[in-house]
Amino acid sequence: MQNLPLFIKYIFTTILGATPIIELRYAAIISQYLFGLTPLQSFICGLIGNIIPVYFIVKYIRPLFDFFGKWKPFKIIIDWASEKATKKIAESTKLQNFAALGLFLFVAVPIPTTGAWVGSLIANFLNMPPKKAVPPIILGIIVAGIITIFANGGIQYLLQN
Repeated sequence: MQNLPLFIKYIFTTILGATPIIELRYAAIISQYLFGLTPLQSFICGLIGNIIPVYFIVKYIRPLFDFFGKWKPFKIIIDWASEKATKKIAESTKLQNFAALGLFLFVAVPIPTTGAWVGSLIANFLNMPPKKAVPPIILGIIVAGIITIFANGGIQYLLQN
């Protein structure tokens, strides 16, 4: 994989960054090991890939929910999650005021299932408009990516010394 043209390595890293669960956090690490990219190269490509789906999920996932909501098993899950999220935020003005901060913190924690895809779904469940939801999600992606890059560098340093 190290012999691939640089442009192809960038494309693969960007695609990995756009993939659910992998996102920037793992795309940056995978591309460093598989493709020999620098931390900065892998970070930028993974970041671009991770940002691309955010707006579309926040803005357009509702029609998908409506489509799958026609089938009872999906409808039960979608209704339960939507009701839970919207009820919590509707009954608390503090949550309404701090929803963006909570979204940022949720996405910024670099552990599985707390990334941009799930954060975007949460923003959609909370009926947050894209212009309020997308900036904290992107900031969370950046923070999680930086934490991951530094943690990976620290682990490599410890293993080499």
